[in-house]
Amino acid sequence: MSLPEDYLSDSDDGLFRIVTSLEEFINARNIMLYYSVEREPATLGIAEAALSAGKTIVFPYCFRGGIMQARIVRDLSELRPSMLNIPAPPDSAPVMMPEDLDLVIVPALTYDKSGYRIGYGGGYYDRYLRGIAAFTTGLARQRLLVDELPVERHDIAVDCVVTESLVLRVGIQSGGLKRM
Repeated sequence: MSLPEDYLSDSDDGLFRIVTSLEEFINARNIMLYYSVEREPATLGIAEAALSAGKTIVFPYCFRGGIMQARIVRDLSELRPSMLNIPAPPDSAPVMMPEDLDLVIVPALTYDKSGYRIGYGGGYYDRYLRGIAAFTTGLARQRLLVDELPVERHDIAVDCVVTESLVLRVGIQSGGLKRM
């Protein structure tokens, strides 16, 4: 689906406003984000807001074979092109253990209303999120949110899906749909 540039910009603004007002974002000390590329929902503004609020942010550092670590970034200028040319922390960046994360913002091509996603096929996040205690949030453009996606045995749903106009809590802490 081709989305107009003005919609993408408005969607990014709405996603930023909603994510940074989530109780889980406000209360989080340690937040894992991804570096958005192409037409993915923008995450750098969220990262900057977290840094400005004194939070520790981490970005994924990927190894071949589907293994991923969370590495601390103190300034966005530290990020350098890495696997698939996506900016990532340097090799020297400190690793944060999964149990120290409070909030993880998970990338996807699209989400469904149950919190399942279609990712990029590497299985990195499904492996990383298995057994993690952090609150997980997916960012989706409202026009790309679908009712249901095919789910496989290894797929991990997020606790919450955020679009530019709603917060859909789908995990154990589920409070349902909240229009914004």
